[in-house]
Amino acid sequence: MRGELNTFTGKAGRNAGFTLSEVIIASVLLLVAIIPILKALTISLVTANSIEHKTVSLILAQSKLDRIRTLSIYDYAGSFDESSVVLDGSYLCNVADTSAGTNLRTIAVSVGFDWDGSSTLEAGEIDVTLTSLVAKRW
Repeated sequence: MRGELNTFTGKAGRNAGFTLSEVIIASVLLLVAIIPILKALTISLVTANSIEHKTVSLILAQSKLDRIRTLSIYDYAGSFDESSVVLDGSYLCNVADTSAGTNLRTIAVSVGFDWDGSSTLEAGEIDVTLTSLVAKRW
């Protein structure tokens, strides 16, 4: 009865268990498998955050450009130039208004997230730039 398998506990007659070397090898194998998985999760999180910031910037830039187009109907002669205007939280906006003639102007709207908290939109922080031509309406 000594070497027989106990059907109730599933163990052989003597105490069965893991040795220290088996535990260490199993731990190393788990670490080797977990490290690439954690690295992939980190990369996907960074990518998702970047896509989210670009998407929000695009929506805000389109909204700002639509507002400028609407304002140009009523006040075409005024300048639309703006620098580091807060749009939503830490999202900032620059607007460049370039006259391309008396009845046509180029409007460029740049939007990005203020990463350094300086309250100025710098070149490295710009996520989206939309450019449009706005014509004078009679």
